[in-house]
Amino acid sequence: MFWAFFFFVANQKFVRTFLKTNQHLMEGQHNLVPSLSTLLALQLFLLLLPLTESVTVVPWKPCTDLHPMDLLSRILPRNGEALAGVRMVQEGGARGVQFFSPAQALTFPSSQLFINCPLFPAEFSIVATVKVPETRMKRNEYLFTVVKEDANQLLLGLHFSKEKVHLIYQGSVGRERLSFKRIRLADNHWHSMVLAVSGHHATFTLDCGVPLELVHKQPFPSDLSTDGSRFHIGSRRKWKGLFSGLLRQLVLLPGSDATPRVCPSSNPSLVELSVPTILSNLPVKSQMNDVLLPPYETEVHVTLGSKPACTVAELGQLWFDTLKRGLFLCDGAYWHSMLQEKDRLDYVDDYQDLYTTSETLDIELFQIPSVGLFAAMAHRANKPGSAIYRWNQGHFQLYQNISTFKAQAWKQFTIGRKMLLAVSNSVGPVDGERELSVIYRWSNKRLKFVRYQTLETHSARDWESFHINNEAFLAVANHRTENGNHNIDSVVYKWNPGTKTFEVNQTISTSGAYDWEFFTIGPYHFLAVANAFDGNSTQTDSSVYIWLGGAFQLFQTIRTFGATDWEMFQIENRVFLAVANGHMLCERGPSLYTINSTIYELDVTTKMFLKFQDIVTYSAVDWEFFSVGDEHFLVVANSYDGSSYSLNSVIYRWQGYEGFVPVHRLPTIGCSDWEFFTSAEGSYLMYSSAKAPLSKVFKLRIQ
Repeated sequence: MFWAFFFFVANQKFVRTFLKTNQHLMEGQHNLVPSLSTLLALQLFLLLLPLTESVTVVPWKPCTDLHPMDLLSRILPRNGEALAGVRMVQEGGARGVQFFSPAQALTFPSSQLFINCPLFPAEFSIVATVKVPETRMKRNEYLFTVVKEDANQLLLGLHFSKEKVHLIYQGSVGRERLSFKRIRLADNHWHSMVLAVSGHHATFTLDCGVPLELVHKQPFPSDLSTDGSRFHIGSRRKWKGLFSGLLRQLVLLPGSDATPRVCPSSNPSLVELSVPTILSNLPVKSQMNDVLLPPYETEVHVTLGSKPACTVAELGQLWFDTLKRGLFLCDGAYWHSMLQEKDRLDYVDDYQDLYTTSETLDIELFQIPSVGLFAAMAHRANKPGSAIYRWNQGHFQLYQNISTFKAQAWKQFTIGRKMLLAVSNSVGPVDGERELSVIYRWSNKRLKFVRYQTLETHSARDWESFHINNEAFLAVANHRTENGNHNIDSVVYKWNPGTKTFEVNQTISTSGAYDWEFFTIGPYHFLAVANAFDGNSTQTDSSVYIWLGGAFQLFQTIRTFGATDWEMFQIENRVFLAVANGHMLCERGPSLYTINSTIYELDVTTKMFLKFQDIVTYSAVDWEFFSVGDEHFLVVANSYDGSSYSLNSVIYRWQGYEGFVPVHRLPTIGCSDWEFFTSAEGSYLMYSSAKAPLSKVFKLRIQ
């Protein structure tokens, strides 16, 4: 079915091309009819169309691999040999290359990248890391260009001046330009930028800051041919426009926005998607021995205690963190670890009892810049509603009450500068009234959340927010209708920038949906639903969908048992998907609460999630993945064993070949959710109870 979908898309394109061609014929000369060969081709196409399910279909291939393509590595020698017109410079704690001439060695044919067809990708990202002295900056300098050799025609190029960045390309009606203004790069500091292009939209992100979006009248062309062209790095094939700064990274990522891959980052000015090896090996070692060679002699001071400032004045100075027993070096902007003891989870402490006005079904933790850390609690009781707590001096304190109606879950997300918070209400304000879930907006003036938009839902259990190609989406898990029908549609909403509201984009058939989980693997976007009940049994299929052609298409079904939660996580280059199975109920026979929850791993050969490990759980309703140092953990919310809600929820530690093994058991009462968070005071786990008006915060004691 996966490849049949691509074949269907190809068929659609064939029909559109055929109709368009013959329309031109009919409009140009009314006495002309389609040629015999054209009619025969269409007849053959129509005969073959019903066979798309049974014939062998040749898989569709993009013009190039959908992986990051390191343009800079293609011109640099791997063995470190000298290259004409280029020298390597180390400044500001990082290496880059500087160009002195537009040499032929700094070019390569486009056919090396676009191996299946000569078309430049219609959707792509460019990631670059540069350092430009203000005094050396010319009016316009090129980072790279794509030039058609025989006609000396510029097909595409990225160039900038002191406060502007331009992407120029050959469009359908001539040369087009996307210009981002007030972008200051020439300040003698390292900067990392991500330029993402998709259709009419282009976004520019500098140092993992707030993205700047442009909407162009004409979409980026899908038929920009690179046939007979070459990539020129650092120039436009001429001396004029030669890049004068340092270039550390230049990557082309076809098919997706690279921003989520590199941001957020602890070092946003030097993010790394693909840096040439010769530029990433710091510091340099002597050929005579293994002693590090200092670039200069300096008087070194070691500062003890809390983290000091790292500015140009502290360049080359050391700081010893007495709390974490780590040694750090200042590069003039950031502290870099030289020697630090790795964190290890030792034990868990009972830290804070948070008494609430009602049982709590969900916790959502989030940060508001310059305001602090917040916890939104979904309370079962309607009055006084659900509470939002703020972390203050190492403890959560009540901050705001919001009117809700048997709230099930909260979801915080950001669109542009809007900070939004969605709550799923499972009943109407009054019996018989429509169920309305609500989106709230943070008011910087009032420092409160205020009502923004309402959406009709059906016993909604969960919200999931995500971005695809710079467009914002919000998915709701509708559990059942007012008359008890569990086989209903859940909805994916899309943000309308014009009306500044969410509108229905797609409906997906679900069975007692309990949870959505969105995740991205390479250039592909997935959405998994946890189906809990089909009206007769909890033994039902939960589904994983893949984003193709502007909508989610079925990718895989997985048999689950009252599924209540999906948790996706990665360990190194391995991708896992854990399901919390809550209840085994059949038309006949007893209900079972002590059942296996399962961890699946993505198999790159079969392109499917395969079972990796079963873990015995007790009506599990949530998984939470977190890391401490180099160690990885999963904690499960056990809620009921068939006779009692007072159970141990368990922390499991990753042990490679052995999988996850239990290391800590924490007493809980009807546990409904776990959340991991860190603050200046340390690392914590927080759980909510669906059976008692009490939530608890545990502190992780780190060795």
